[in-house]
Amino acid sequence: MTSFLYCLNASTIRPTPLMDKIRIAGEVGYSAIELWHDEIEAFVASGRPLGDIKKALADAGLALPTTIYLRGWCDTTGAEHAAGLEECKRRLQQAAELGAVHSIASPAGGKVDVALAARNYRELVELGLSFGVKPAMEYLGFVEQINTIESALEIMTLSGHPQATIIVDPFHNFRGGGSFSSLSKLRGDQIAISHFNDTPASPPRLEQHDHSRVLPGEGHLNLKEWIGLLKQIGYHSWLSLELFNEALWGQDPREVAARGLETMRAVAEA
Repeated sequence: MTSFLYCLNASTIRPTPLMDKIRIAGEVGYSAIELWHDEIEAFVASGRPLGDIKKALADAGLALPTTIYLRGWCDTTGAEHAAGLEECKRRLQQAAELGAVHSIASPAGGKVDVALAARNYRELVELGLSFGVKPAMEYLGFVEQINTIESALEIMTLSGHPQATIIVDPFHNFRGGGSFSSLSKLRGDQIAISHFNDTPASPPRLEQHDHSRVLPGEGHLNLKEWIGLLKQIGYHSWLSLELFNEALWGQDPREVAARGLETMRAVAEA
């Protein structure tokens, strides 16, 4: 019996229309889906209400652990920061209306004043909680500074907020030069969601990007170690299949989603 719940990140079958993604995720056996705000906003811009998405989630029996993503908050000040927060507020309101638990707070791409980022993250968490949604700190392996668990955890710790959380991801750990053992620096309740993916040994690490990801077990990462460490720190929640693989985007989305669920289970339940 598995210790985890299985989620589909909508990026994995990205060319598929939003409502079809939700239907497919439910039909092939996922318990949840992560949705991207660009797709949510395009859906609303087409003249359809957010309520249609919420109903589709309910009809498919899917939870919504996160929405993706919040931007413009991390290293901004003054008028730029105020504008960024207004954008975050709009997205947090959408997330709340859809019933999301967390919204992913993505980092800045360059060098960051960590003390400023920590203050801004605390402010963002408070803003999210006013809507009933928890902004979760993300690290990205291909950005300059906030590219490891340690760099995200530093901001979370300095923020001093008791509800600070993090998104963890095997690909980003590899790409950022981090170690899977860094998971042991977290408590299970600090993890909002674990993205789940694999990546090939070639091209070299620093040449890899989002599109390099492959299905679990089809790359070189020691995902059994990842799973073991998650269990060790008491995390027993969502594993979310997150890929941006263009070869998979060209295939039947139902088959990709089903195969992805099978590969996650093969690793997590071994």
